[in-house]
Amino acid sequence: MQISITINGSEVAADVEARTLLVQYIRDVAGLKGTNIGCDTTSCGACTVLLDGQSVKSCTVLAAQVAGRQVTTIEGLAEADGTMHPVQRAFHENHGLQCGFCTPGMVMAITSLLAERPPDAAPITAEEVRLGLEGNLCRCTGYHNIVVAALAASRVPELQS
Repeated sequence: MQISITINGSEVAADVEARTLLVQYIRDVAGLKGTNIGCDTTSCGACTVLLDGQSVKSCTVLAAQVAGRQVTTIEGLAEADGTMHPVQRAFHENHGLQCGFCTPGMVMAITSLLAERPPDAAPITAEEVRLGLEGNLCRCTGYHNIVVAALAASRVPELQS
């Protein structure tokens, strides 16, 4: 079947099998390798992307279901000039990664978590970050610095609008 998905602002059209997963479309058709395949069972979150601004695990969504919609991957968060997104910058500055395999999914999940908060909400807590990351696994047990990075990102003015 012929489908078209806007990924990181660019339309990507291809003829794919109906059973093609979004993660396969992103990696194999669009050629974007930042979205990782970790478990194929929605358990780890390594494949998390933003679908119309909300985080989804792309290993459990068919590409055909996403036709005509907007997908943002880890590669699409940074500015065109390479300036990192505030969540990416917070991960870098707060050592929110170890091996890095889970990092793209964690960054995308936190980006969605922070974007979904009402502008007048109280500052996010470490407990809320942990709950928001439920379903995203770090095999290296780097959770402490991931939470620290999320809290740091939550204090960036452009994410508090």
